[in-house]
Amino acid sequence: MASMSLDGHSGTTIPIDFCSSCQAIWFDRHEDLQLSPASTLKLFKLIGERSASGKTPLAKVLRCPRCAARLLPTHDRQRNTPFQYWRCDHEHGRFITFFEFLREKSFIRQLSPQQLADLRQNVQTINCSNCGAPIDLSTASTCTHCGSPISMLDMKQAEEMVNQLKRAAEPRPIDPSLPLELARVRADVEALFPSDTDYWKDASSSGLVQAGIGVVLKWLSRAGG
Repeated sequence: MASMSLDGHSGTTIPIDFCSSCQAIWFDRHEDLQLSPASTLKLFKLIGERSASGKTPLAKVLRCPRCAARLLPTHDRQRNTPFQYWRCDHEHGRFITFFEFLREKSFIRQLSPQQLADLRQNVQTINCSNCGAPIDLSTASTCTHCGSPISMLDMKQAEEMVNQLKRAAEPRPIDPSLPLELARVRADVEALFPSDTDYWKDASSSGLVQAGIGVVLKWLSRAGG
């Protein structure tokens, strides 16, 4: 696993470990709760950049990097969104995939029936954003391999994330037109789906979540974020 340092609340520094090949993050105990808005954005950008490549399946047995104890699969819920992670029974921390981290932070939501109908008008098959397995949209609305429902990036939550970054008073100025751009594209996504060919190419090969992350990264790049 690779390491990186993120800013926490009250001037603290939070070291985290991540694995690009299996697309997962290790948080020592309570580290994820201490991340500042800017660090959440930085981690979001890391996920977008590192999840474009292929994903290595997780090992059947996951072990704590601190004590080597077997990690225990754990199901939790953030508001109305269920998510899963693997925790150390000795309370050293937890291991969570990129996809489940985004679910926990409410960046991902399940498609509505109307959005599923709109999706089927544009593509016939799509790769699962969780495990990468292909989903035949003519016969399924969930992944037959891992059971995850077809989900997309919540543009409203992405907009709020950038607004939190603005309120955090980062030294680099944010383009004042960015919230309007976020709102415009969010409305496009929630109404029909972007007509951008790059979006549909990414959606077909990497899933709707990765395609949505790509859109947000373009916004941030345009704003100098």
